[in-house]
Amino acid sequence: MSAEVLKYTMAQVEALEVVPGSSHENLEGWIPELANEDELRSALEKAFDYRGDVTLTLKNGERFEAYIFNRLTGATLADSYVQYYAANQDTKQKVSYAEIARIEFTGKDRAAGKHWEDWVKKYNEKKAAGETIALHPDED
Repeated sequence: MSAEVLKYTMAQVEALEVVPGSSHENLEGWIPELANEDELRSALEKAFDYRGDVTLTLKNGERFEAYIFNRLTGATLADSYVQYYAANQDTKQKVSYAEIARIEFTGKDRAAGKHWEDWVKKYNEKKAAGETIALHPDED
């Protein structure tokens, strides 16, 4: 590989390393209107991306707190579902979009206020100060 090609390739890699993260929408406490199918689908997409628990109320009146970790979006609400862990169960569950009457973003949003750029800045400051750096999750 020529020096010019290598220099161009390294510039591309460096550009990728500093790509900013996506913005994070604060949904904690939000109870979306679910007046139509599009609003339900949109709210469930946001629930999938949410890093906290949501409370689901089904059309049969059942209500439970859950962490949504997967979803399948089909052609109809009956063909679509979310997979979740309920707060009081250890097994994966799933429910059809067609069964959901209400969504509440009730759990603490674990990603709120945490930005990659802030973490990198703090990491570099500690490293420059000669501190031993341990990578571990934040305490709540």
